Amino acid sequence: MENKRRRVPALAPEERRAALIAATIPLLHEHGVDVSTRQIAQAAGVAEGTIFGVFDTKTSLVVCSVIKALDPEPTLAALAAIDRDRPLRERLTRAAELIHARFAENAQIMAAARKLVMTGDASGHMVSNREALHNALTDVIAPGADELRRSPAAVASLLLLFCGANTYGPFGDPDNFSGEETASLLLDGLLIRRGTH
Repeated sequence: MENKRRRVPALAPEERRAALIAATIPLLHEHGVDVSTRQIAQAAGVAEGTIFGVFDTKTSLVVCSVIKALDPEPTLAALAAIDRDRPLRERLTRAAELIHARFAENAQIMAAARKLVMTGDASGHMVSNREALHNALTDVIAPGADELRRSPAAVASLLLLFCGANTYGPFGDPDNFSGEETASLLLDGLLIRRGTH
């Protein structure tokens, strides 16, 4: 008995586009930009030629998938949910946990993004996402501005810089930097303070 591929119902172009992007994102996590159109078609349950009915090139599909995968909205919503009445250290700890988790989850996608030539809309989306994340972090930190010797925006930049380097850099060690440790590093530094009154 012949094993036939299950037929996928016809979709409108925008629905087909969204379905192909949804099928591509997990493959980017696994294979990076080296994912093949054959793998994408198989994951989406369509013929390989179907991809080119809605995307001009494999690269355009990969770029759209990277943009979708790196959508900051879930992280922005979680940052917005942090209670601004909590002490600064608690807010910063929770924010660091969220940023660490986002960077760790998207490490392979970010590596894929770096391999792509991000131009036009893709580049604009990436810049917009970074700005939105920075602004959301600044908003979490702002109620404690009078406790800091740097502006909330500068502290947000330092947190993003540290989390990014810790996730993607050659000296990173994400397992040893919890949100609490990261907040302490930013707020307390590394010196042991003895006998302070």
